[in-house]
Amino acid sequence: MTAKSTSTTGFEIVSTRLVDAPREMVYTAWTSPKHLKKWWGPAGFTNTFNEFDLRPGGRWRFIMHGPDKGNYPNECVFIQVEQPALIAWERLTKPLFNVVATFEEAGANKTKIVFRQIFASSHECEKVRVFAVEKNEENFDRLEAELVTMKLKADH
Repeated sequence: MTAKSTSTTGFEIVSTRLVDAPREMVYTAWTSPKHLKKWWGPAGFTNTFNEFDLRPGGRWRFIMHGPDKGNYPNECVFIQVEQPALIAWERLTKPLFNVVATFEEAGANKTKIVFRQIFASSHECEKVRVFAVEKNEENFDRLEAELVTMKLKADH
């Protein structure tokens, strides 16, 4: 069962997904580079992680490789890390926005993920909104596939 929703305001895009996995596993998928690099980004993307220092003030530097052969450098700085409930970061490469991802227990082996993209202006938010809602759903779909793989490995 997958529940999806997206809401938007003038300054933020909020995507939500209920996944069939325990909160600790979901948090690991978001915070372990070996898992994160497999699912981060829209369908067809791959990643090269150059730095992943998961602590407030730590950097996350990576390159997203698009299916069209484009390379998209990204740099972020972590603002807040609260295992297993929250990760927040600030993007240092354009488009500029902050992210707050929360993970809530939602029943036996279920986790509600809330992914907030927070912008400094409604203009910047609107420029990203035109593609982000669909791409966030693709990102969540890829996360769910990685969680299935993680559960299969945990069962053996």
